[in-house]
Amino acid sequence: MTTTDWGPIIVAVVLFILLSPGFLFQLPARVRVVEFGNMGTSGFSILVHAILYFCLLTIAVVAIGVHVYASKSGPVG
Repeated sequence: MTTTDWGPIIVAVVLFILLSPGFLFQLPARVRVVEFGNMGTSGFSILVHAILYFCLLTIAVVAIGVHVYASKSGPVG
């Protein structure tokens, strides 16, 4: 029986979707500091969102220790 820890993968995918620049918010924006749902981006905004992604992913996986285990078992008998 093998077990796989899906916690880091799930957290990484969810954070990647939520922290995509311009999807929910863009920090920093072109006109203001924060804009919501503008679907635009800039190079500096990508850098800021990448740093936020790395920090939140590290906190969730290392400090909090999010774990989701899925076991795969073969046929019994």
